[in-house]
Amino acid sequence: MTDEELTDITKAISIEYFYKPFNHLAYFNSRLKTTGGRYLLRTHNIDINRAHYNHFGMEELIGIIKHELCHYHLHIEGKGYRHSDKDFKELLKRSGSPRHCSSLQTVTYYRYECEKCHLIYQRKRKVNTEKYSCGKCSGRILKKD
Repeated sequence: MTDEELTDITKAISIEYFYKPFNHLAYFNSRLKTTGGRYLLRTHNIDINRAHYNHFGMEELIGIIKHELCHYHLHIEGKGYRHSDKDFKELLKRSGSPRHCSSLQTVTYYRYECEKCHLIYQRKRKVNTEKYSCGKCSGRILKKD
């Protein structure tokens, strides 16, 4: 899908769900990593994470666009467009937009093993094996592949 097609889809969704035109650009932004999309206050454009579209498909994309259009229309009208604002929450509900998009992030675990007792340690962050030792037997900890 191209950026032009994304803009056309966004315009169609805006008319269908909000009964108002979307007069700016929607485009894919490959630098987005932790969010499905974002509305840019200065330009009024909408960025979409292509990975969400590739992974979850059209239904997720439509949900993300509807969420960002809530920010867009409320900001244009001078109403509360932030997540915590009452206007925003009400428009989300009326338009059937999701509050959050599905998560793409998978947690990477680092595995370590004690050289003596072979106890396995699983951690989200790297451990300095020179500094720490096994909590059970005080043996040396080694990184396990």
